[in-house]
Amino acid sequence: MLHLHDQIEEACQAITRHWPHTPVAGIILGSGLGGVAEQVTETVTIPYEEIPHFAKSTAHGHAGQLVCGMLEGVPVIVLEGRMHAYEGYPLSQITLPVRVLKRLGGETLIVTNACGGMNPHYNAGDIMVIDDHINLMNGNPLIGINDDRLGPRFPDMSAPYTPALIDRALEIARREDFVAHRGVYVAVTGPNLETRAEYRFLRAIGSDVVGMSTVPEVIVAVHAGLKVLGLSVVTDMCLPDALEEATVEKILAVARSAEPKLRAIVTAVVRDAGGAEL
Repeated sequence: MLHLHDQIEEACQAITRHWPHTPVAGIILGSGLGGVAEQVTETVTIPYEEIPHFAKSTAHGHAGQLVCGMLEGVPVIVLEGRMHAYEGYPLSQITLPVRVLKRLGGETLIVTNACGGMNPHYNAGDIMVIDDHINLMNGNPLIGINDDRLGPRFPDMSAPYTPALIDRALEIARREDFVAHRGVYVAVTGPNLETRAEYRFLRAIGSDVVGMSTVPEVIVAVHAGLKVLGLSVVTDMCLPDALEEATVEKILAVARSAEPKLRAIVTAVVRDAGGAEL
């Protein structure tokens, strides 16, 4: 981890040359969820390739660019697309944008994803507000010699997702009259989807949805001292006794159809963050 400090500084310098502002919040958009970036005004868009040490996103439905600007009158940086372990990148590089957000002055991270639903009470298109997670990615972005400038050696994970933000997200869903669950996200490495036996195992250990991202970013956010809100869009149901074949096209279509619900939560939480209500 000792190499990260200089990489963070170089990335921040590149960003501030284009956009010399302090973000209140950072938003990471998952597969098919780029619509939030379209709501940002006064935008400055920076391809990841132009930011030192940022990896190139190769996943379907990820634009691979940083969108800086104003959302609900609040300065934000939006990662329109993320990197994944299955793309071959180390977790320290995948999570570098979270550390850059912190260094730029951000206080809140909103992380979103498309996921498979294993809780039989869920339906495709539902939103799940992440209450907790399970890391089965066979790795951790904090492995290595700790840099105390970035965070503590042993960060506490008793509440990685900020309780007040969870409550606020569920309140917004009730107000807007759409389904939002509160549950547990399990992260696996991928890129293949799971077998029926694996879905049974993941459900048995306490997870409601499964995906291939989010957890490394949240671990680093907690390490850095950021407030965190995690939002999952259930794009397909992973019920082992009634399993249907999933395709990237179907998954992205459902994510796009559910995106307005996600946007309602994100914009309201950003508005709150700008008013220092949380």
